[in-house]
Amino acid sequence: MIRIGFSRDIHRIEENGRPFMIGGIEVPSIYGPVSHSDGDCLLHAIAEAFLGSLSLGDLGKLFPDTSKETENMDSKIILKECYKLVLAKGYKLVNLDACVILDKPHLQKYLPEIRASIAKILDTDIENVSIKPQTNENIGEIRNIECMCSLLISND
Repeated sequence: MIRIGFSRDIHRIEENGRPFMIGGIEVPSIYGPVSHSDGDCLLHAIAEAFLGSLSLGDLGKLFPDTSKETENMDSKIILKECYKLVLAKGYKLVNLDACVILDKPHLQKYLPEIRASIAKILDTDIENVSIKPQTNENIGEIRNIECMCSLLISND
């Protein structure tokens, strides 16, 4: 049996002194996310896609933004916990494909490290992790990061 998950996450970014986390790594930037957790938009989209693949709810249900315990939480923990729920149901990741929409900073040179970080978190081969950076095509100064992820899981 196979299941498909999809999710989208978006965070405003601003010059706030917070680290810019993406895919489990810190990318140098003057901008940081506005978020209750560490604001790793990519890991949030992947985690929620896992939840959606088995109709397990959303991140807000498991990691409420009103909780002190989740404040500034490392999103690698969020992703690991969501994937544990998938594994507990007898499924595992086949592959994921994610898109990061962001004007600055440019991510191309960080892609190998981002993919390796996600593969390590999910204990999978790096070839099962596809990340594509895109921009807003100079539509104007857009200060946010948006990530979308689709993934396939299987119980074979």
